[in-house]
Amino acid sequence: MKREWLFLLIPMVIGVSFLGVGVYGLRRAGALRRNGITAVGRVVRLDTRRDDDGAKYHHPVVAWTTRDGHACTYPSAFGRGTVLPGFGTGSSVTVLYDPDNPRRFEIRGWDSKPFHLLFAGVGTALTAGTLLVLLVLA
Repeated sequence: MKREWLFLLIPMVIGVSFLGVGVYGLRRAGALRRNGITAVGRVVRLDTRRDDDGAKYHHPVVAWTTRDGHACTYPSAFGRGTVLPGFGTGSSVTVLYDPDNPRRFEIRGWDSKPFHLLFAGVGTALTAGTLLVLLVLA
């Protein structure tokens, strides 16, 4: 095996990174679904952020009250390019939150499991493909 393996580090690092992000998101979402508490919230505004390429992403800011009476207002970590019907300012939404840390929450119908599945799938394919090529070269 010559220096070809050095070039294989690029897809390996990308694959492991994607796999890590996907698995982390799926585990976090699973823990929230197992231990989370459901509440009714209201979208109070939309935070619009731009990425480096200038694309806009809308993050709904949701307000709700926990079971123990604490008022919470947090933006969703998941942004979308378009605002889906039923998630505009003033809309009533269902929130699933962690009772120990209400900052960890998801908005039902907004946060996306397929996003994490896609990352995990692409990461798995890149990592497995790179390992296969490394084995063939060895």
